[in-house]
Amino acid sequence: VQLVESGGGLAQPGGSLRLSCAASGFTFSRYAMGWFRQTPGKEREFVAAISDGVGRSSFADSVKGRFSISRDNAKNTLYLQMNSLKPEDTALYYCAKGSQRYYSTVTSEYSAWGQGTQVTVSS
Repeated sequence: VQLVESGGGLAQPGGSLRLSCAASGFTFSRYAMGWFRQTPGKEREFVAAISDGVGRSSFADSVKGRFSISRDNAKNTLYLQMNSLKPEDTALYYCAKGSQRYYSTVTSEYSAWGQGTQVTVSS
């Protein structure tokens, strides 16, 4: 299993970024996928998740209405569209492979992780 995130960088408050996660080594369409984030000294926290082909999703309260999650099963790619970014969104963002078809918000229910992509929101 390999998960490779991209799309992170520096954004101004109120700006947007789109993260991508290229997946390989497993049947992408059969598993839920998630995005998590972590800042130094804090535990990794749930951001968003999406179930397999049906596309049901869940979001952390802190990002609801600003972030959206999607997947392209034909391209084995997961996306996180981040709008109206805030300085508190600054973190290392991780893509994760679920252990089943339906999404989970629990870190321990994800079986594989990418290396992370840094998102910094600052003026």
